Amino acid sequence: MLAVAEINYIRHEVNKKDSNYSEIGKRLGRDPRTVKKYAEQDDFSPVEKIKQDRPSPVMDPIKHIVDEWLLEDFKQKKKFRRTAKRIWEQLKEEFDFKGSDRTVRNYISQRKKELLNEASQAALSLESKPGSAQVDFGEAPFKYQGEQITLPYLVLSYPYSNSFYFQVFPAQNKECFLEGLKRIFHHMGGVPKTIRFDNLSAAVKKILPNGERQLTEEFQNFVLHYGFESEFCNPNSGNEKGHVEAMVKYVRNNYLLPGLHVLNLDELNKTLWEKAEKDRERNHYEKESFISQLFEEDRKAFLVLPSKEYQCIRYETVKADKYGYIKVEKNLYSTSPRYALNKVLIRISYNSIDILTDDYQLVVSHARLYGQYRKSINWQPYLNLMAKRPMALKYTSFYEQLPQEWQTYFNSCTSSEKSEALKLLGTVMKDYDFSKITEALKIALEHGHPSVESIKQVFYQLINGRGIREEVHLQKSLPIMPEATRGLQHYNQLLKGAEIN
Repeated sequence: MLAVAEINYIRHEVNKKDSNYSEIGKRLGRDPRTVKKYAEQDDFSPVEKIKQDRPSPVMDPIKHIVDEWLLEDFKQKKKFRRTAKRIWEQLKEEFDFKGSDRTVRNYISQRKKELLNEASQAALSLESKPGSAQVDFGEAPFKYQGEQITLPYLVLSYPYSNSFYFQVFPAQNKECFLEGLKRIFHHMGGVPKTIRFDNLSAAVKKILPNGERQLTEEFQNFVLHYGFESEFCNPNSGNEKGHVEAMVKYVRNNYLLPGLHVLNLDELNKTLWEKAEKDRERNHYEKESFISQLFEEDRKAFLVLPSKEYQCIRYETVKADKYGYIKVEKNLYSTSPRYALNKVLIRISYNSIDILTDDYQLVVSHARLYGQYRKSINWQPYLNLMAKRPMALKYTSFYEQLPQEWQTYFNSCTSSEKSEALKLLGTVMKDYDFSKITEALKIALEHGHPSVESIKQVFYQLINGRGIREEVHLQKSLPIMPEATRGLQHYNQLLKGAEIN
C-alpha cells in the first residue's frame, strides 16, 4: 500500500489538474495501474486481514492433546504446571511425537495467550460459564432446648448448573464465613474459579471511592490459599448475585421450614450434604439436562484443592481483668489467676476460644459463646487458688455447679480436707471431666466419709481399668474343731494310707 502522502498527490493531480496516469506514474516511479487504482478508489475503510491457517502436519494431530494439558494445568498453581519442555518430552514418550522442541514451544506460547484471553472473557458472564459461583447468607428459624432461635446459613450456588451447597452456623462472622466456604470446597474436592460476593463485612472492610475494596486480612489470606478470583457486587445491587439470592429462598423453603430441632450444629450440617446433592436429580429449569449432569461440567472447571486445609482462626492479644477474665465480643471467658490484669494471647475459631501462653501452648479452652453478656468459666486453673481459701468455696459459683455428691462431701469436710480435695480436683481436671472423679467419690462414700487419699486411689483404679477389689466377708460360723484328747491316736491319722518302706 502506498503512503498517505503519495495517495493524496495522485488524487490531487488526477482530480484537480486532470493529469494522466502515465505521467504521474513516471514522476512517482509507480506503475500507471497503481496510480489508476488509488485515483479511482472510493472506500478507504479499514480492511480486516484474513488470517491464513497453514497446515501443520507435525502439530495438527496432537494439538487437542496439548490443549487439554494446558487447560488442566491452568487449574494448578503456576509452580505445579508443566513446562513446554516437559510437554514436549511427554509427547515423545506417550505419542511418539517426532516434532522439535521449538515447534512445541511456539505452539504453546501462542495457545496459552488464546486460552487465557478466552478465560478472561468467560469471567465476564458468571451466570453462563461452568466453574463460577456466588455466595450469600440467609436466616431461618430453629428449635433449641424448647425455644425458637434464628440462625444464619451460608449458601454457595452455581449459576451454570443451578446447584448449591449450604451449611448452618451460629453467626455471620469472619470465622463462620470462611469455615463454611472451606467445608464446601473440601467436600466438593475442588474450588470454583470465580466467586461473586456481596459486600459483607466478613470480607470487605471498606468500599473505596474508585470502586475498589479494602478486604479483611483473613479473607485476603483465604483467597491466596485457595487461588480463586473474588468479585464483588456494586453497593445496593443485589441483582448482580441474583442466582444465590434466589437459592437462599429455595433452601429455606424446601429444607429449613418449619424450624428444625437442633442439638448439635456439626451433626446437623453433616446431613445437609446429601440433601443438596439429592436436589440435583431433577431437570434444569431452562436446559434440557439433569442438574447433576450440569454440575459435573462445573466440577471439571474447578481449581485443584491445595494440599493443606486453611486454618480459619485468628489471634488476638487482650488484657484480662482482676479476676483473670477476658472479653471477646461482649462475652467473658476465664483464663487463670496468674493472668489477672495481664495481657493474654487468644486463638479464635468459629466454635472455640483458646487461651495460650506466649509460645502458643494451650492454657485453657472454651466453647465459643454467641449472644451477649454470657460467661464461660473453666475452673481448673482456679482450684489451686481456692485451695488456699477453702472456707470461701461455698460462696463461689463453682460450688453451685458441683454435682450433689461433691457438695455433700465438702459440707462434711474439715478445712484441711477441703483444701486437699480442691488440689486433687485441680490435678484431675487438667485431663478429665467430673464424671470419673465423681464416680470415684461415690464408691469411696460407700464406706463412710472417705479421706482425699482414698478418693484418689479409687479414681486411679478406675482410669487404669483395674476396678475395685471385692471386700473379704467372714463366714458366719467357724468350722467344727475335733475334741481335744490325750494319746497318740491322733498321729495314726497322719500314717493312714502311707507306704512303709
